[in-house]
Amino acid sequence: MTISVDLKKRLGSFTLEATFAGSGALTALFGQSGSGKTSLVNLIAGLTKPDQGRIVVGDTVLVDTTKRIFLPPHKRRIGYVFQDARLFPHLTVSQNLRYGRWFAPKVERYADIDGVVELLGIGHLLQRRPDALSGGEKQRVAIGRALIASPRLMLMDEPLAALDDARKAEILPYIERLRDETKIPIIYVSHSVAEVARLANDVVILSGGRVLSHGLAADVLARHDLLPASEKAEAGALIQLVVAEQEPPYGLTVLRSKGGEWRLPRIEAATGTKVRVRVRARDVMLATEKPSGISALNVLEGVVAGIDTGDGPDVLVTLVCGDDRLFSRITRRSLETMALRTGQRLYLVIKAVSFEGGAAAFRHPAAG
Repeated sequence: MTISVDLKKRLGSFTLEATFAGSGALTALFGQSGSGKTSLVNLIAGLTKPDQGRIVVGDTVLVDTTKRIFLPPHKRRIGYVFQDARLFPHLTVSQNLRYGRWFAPKVERYADIDGVVELLGIGHLLQRRPDALSGGEKQRVAIGRALIASPRLMLMDEPLAALDDARKAEILPYIERLRDETKIPIIYVSHSVAEVARLANDVVILSGGRVLSHGLAADVLARHDLLPASEKAEAGALIQLVVAEQEPPYGLTVLRSKGGEWRLPRIEAATGTKVRVRVRARDVMLATEKPSGISALNVLEGVVAGIDTGDGPDVLVTLVCGDDRLFSRITRRSLETMALRTGQRLYLVIKAVSFEGGAAAFRHPAAG
């Protein structure tokens, strides 16, 4: 199901103008605080009205100011998950979940409560009250409540922002399952490159109330010039690899693409599974000759496709390896010492341990 947004809204001295279409399972609204992400989500939810514009989900027109169409929030059938879970403290998890069913007409209810409970792994929590849940458990219940309302669209406004790293790691796989195993389109708000790279099919970058870029995640996130300064260290590339084999004695997985062979910390996936790998530019070393006798397990051959010198002490080098486009962030001194130039053939060196924590491999969104 597709979502199409074309609207304008003035909020005091701030003007939001957004035009984009999302055709994938999860569209991420990405940008720094104050860029207009939450304001845009509230417009889609119907909590505020645009000054002009049109919002369409599938075949349903939610807003069309030229035709004076404004579907009220309770008729939009949108599941909204906030930063904080907003569960009813006096109700059990089971009662909180079932509360969501009241918002869907009987003839339009498709969500199976047992299926949602299994999807989110919350069966053992059903008799607890919210004060007995961890932050990650509360968010999973909040997602479940929204799903049981049988929504035509899910809005998730930075649902991991209030969680620590451990709780984020706990809940991310469930959001991936929601993306891959349901047919519900998701609008996901975030200011984290790591989250967006892991989850999004499509990305919309917002800044100052304007859409700077939108399209497939791999294409948009490759625009390092559009990333907020706070996320520059996480800049890199998204590439697709295929699981080739496991190396149990070493706890590694071998993956392949036309660009070469990779070894990463073990990925629990069957041979032939497509995975998406985020390779940060700061983790890619360059060599003019094929290195030997080194500890790094990933050495690929590539060609320099571009060099962005910028204004600072570092340089961003774009390289093509087979069908993959990778990036390396090096110092200006290294650029001059190595005499790098466009078209030059180089070797890329990436340590396997670089993929622990901040950069990793994830199930590809298109995978079944």
